[in-house]
Amino acid sequence: MKKLYVFLMLAICVTAGSRALGQVSINVNIGSQPLWGPVGYDHVDYYYLPDIESYYYVPTRKFIYLNNGRWIFSSGLPSAYRNYDLYNGYKVVINSPKPYLNYTEHKVKYSKYKSNRSQAVILRSNDPKYYVVKGHPKSKAKVSVKGGPSGKVKVNPGHKAHGNGHAGGNDKGRGKH
Repeated sequence: MKKLYVFLMLAICVTAGSRALGQVSINVNIGSQPLWGPVGYDHVDYYYLPDIESYYYVPTRKFIYLNNGRWIFSSGLPSAYRNYDLYNGYKVVINSPKPYLNYTEHKVKYSKYKSNRSQAVILRSNDPKYYVVKGHPKSKAKVSVKGGPSGKVKVNPGHKAHGNGHAGGNDKGRGKH
């Protein structure tokens, strides 16, 4: 009887322990983050871009910005920001739903990061966990992206760039990923 009791207690502990472990969830979306995204984050929902007071939603790869009092969701930035360098601008990671609804607060809180160019980006990272990002120089994907000495990014001829983040695009290799 004592052995049966010990066996039942052990079975209950194992079952309870496995349920607790089964409920642990880790959400990682490194491979979905753009090459111009900052390093150090395993999961990102939104970036706030203080220089241009806009957002970027990683899952849908859409920029979110105000236009005449309306929030616009677009695969590119408006023409006013076509020369904005996503690789050098500071990005604030925000992992909460619809952060643009708190835009007024974010505009004030993150204004100190305007013109901050010190943030490391995925493209220039040597951390192997970022090699899964399509277009990373050490990626096994077919897109080949290289940064020159100036830090500007050029997509090699014959390879397809995936979304440049700019309305209308340009041929300077800025903002390509």
